[in-house]
Amino acid sequence: MELYAPTSTTPKRKAFRAPVLASIDGLRLGILENGKLNAEEMLNEVAQLFVQRNGCTIRTLASKRNASAPAPANTLVKVAQEVDFLLTGLGD
Repeated sequence: MELYAPTSTTPKRKAFRAPVLASIDGLRLGILENGKLNAEEMLNEVAQLFVQRNGCTIRTLASKRNASAPAPANTLVKVAQEVDFLLTGLGD
């Protein structure tokens, strides 16, 4: 019989939260849709509220193919260069 230790040896990720925005008025908004049914439509509707209420501009729509996996790093890097904040959510 072999016994295995249930502990992980992988390094801890260095994750941090983005700083809180003082205001979103006039900022550039990005949308990250997850590929689920109606995700793009739902997020576009919500984004329009930011446009109407806060004068935001919609700069980019990014997609990911797998709703249960993180967005690819290259997608996030590209979007981060174009927007001030990102809107994402489930579509179903």
